[in-house]
Amino acid sequence: NLHRVVIRRDGAERAGAVLPYTLGDSADPEDLWAYMARYQQQTGGRVLAIPHNGNLSNGMMFADLTLAGETYDSDYLRRRQQWEPLVEVTQIKGDGETHPLLSPEDEFADYETWDAGNLDFSQAKTDDMLRYEYAREALKRGLDYQARHGFNPFEFGLIGSSDSHTSLAAVEEDNFFGKTSSKEPGPKRAQGYFNKTDQGAIYNWQQVSSGYAAVWARENTREALWDAMSRREVYGTTGSRITVRMFGGWGFTLADSHAPDLAAVGYAKGVPMGAELGAPAGTGSPSFLVAAQRDPIGANLDRIQIVKGWRASDDGQLREKVYDVAWSGERKPGADGRLPPLGSTVDVAGASWTNTVGAPQLVTVWRDPAFDPGQAAFYYVRVLEIPTPRWTAYDASRLGVKMPEGAAMTTRERAYTSPIWYKPPNT
Repeated sequence: NLHRVVIRRDGAERAGAVLPYTLGDSADPEDLWAYMARYQQQTGGRVLAIPHNGNLSNGMMFADLTLAGETYDSDYLRRRQQWEPLVEVTQIKGDGETHPLLSPEDEFADYETWDAGNLDFSQAKTDDMLRYEYAREALKRGLDYQARHGFNPFEFGLIGSSDSHTSLAAVEEDNFFGKTSSKEPGPKRAQGYFNKTDQGAIYNWQQVSSGYAAVWARENTREALWDAMSRREVYGTTGSRITVRMFGGWGFTLADSHAPDLAAVGYAKGVPMGAELGAPAGTGSPSFLVAAQRDPIGANLDRIQIVKGWRASDDGQLREKVYDVAWSGERKPGADGRLPPLGSTVDVAGASWTNTVGAPQLVTVWRDPAFDPGQAAFYYVRVLEIPTPRWTAYDASRLGVKMPEGAAMTTRERAYTSPIWYKPPNT
């Protein structure tokens, strides 16, 4: 399950001058990159590739070896960084941000987890495969590659996509049409199997109503959308149309969060999601201007979090921490640093909820309290909605069917931004 989505900046005149590249040509991404290089050389066009969610790759998507079993060399690292600026982090076949075994301190890590095996169950999943499948772990390991080899093959932005085969962008919980036409709404949908072999099974109710790719483009043209993807100014959601902004810099203040044109302030004083921070200004810590607004016809927001990953300067260990930086209500973190739960308004039987909790918008400026200028790091935003009915609850309510035992009936929609990277001077 190592599929790539190939997106060209160009129209039919250039794109039609070459044949598409398919699995029939090669399954090796290095061969795809060579094809992409030839396309650009021959046509003068531009092209990029986006790897699918890595959670079913059984340790292959972000492995330390090429598909041919060779260790990465500097040329491989450079080409992967060049041709694959984005990664799909969530979709119908599970979420790929992180896994509870990789992020045991993250209370929201176990979201729509598919970890029984690869797609056709030809090989069972083992715990040692997980670190090579999930985006957050790959982002951390990319810092190690940068320190050791001078290139970061996993300096990628994050998007969501559906991976549906229906030509429908229908992945809201109350309008979920499944991956294929055989998984469309119906009284027997949740009772069936998504995939079943002698080695294991994935049930239809485990399908995830996800996701969307969001692009901060300068205009609604193919070229502008591609340019935004290339510079990684993108984010992904699990199906909700949450709006998220993130800027990093060295001089943001809380007053900036009240600016009438927040984006103008963000671009003027810092860099957007997907970019690298410039050199430190003095001895201060980086600051981040972050804002999120709910889906206009969706659920309120619970909180904004910033996920930090870094490579320790003393021993080279890779670490992570999740910070709650803005939240709804009058809650205060407990002794363990965690926010109390907001509570749920979901009526599962009626497949409904109310926006009597949460906030329609959250915005703040956050400064890293543990910044070390000698440590490479990345920061990305995760936005969480209040609990809402999952698509299984809508099916049960509308179709009068009983869901199988174990089927989740509520969800916590979320958004993931592309990271902002910090590199120590002279690295």
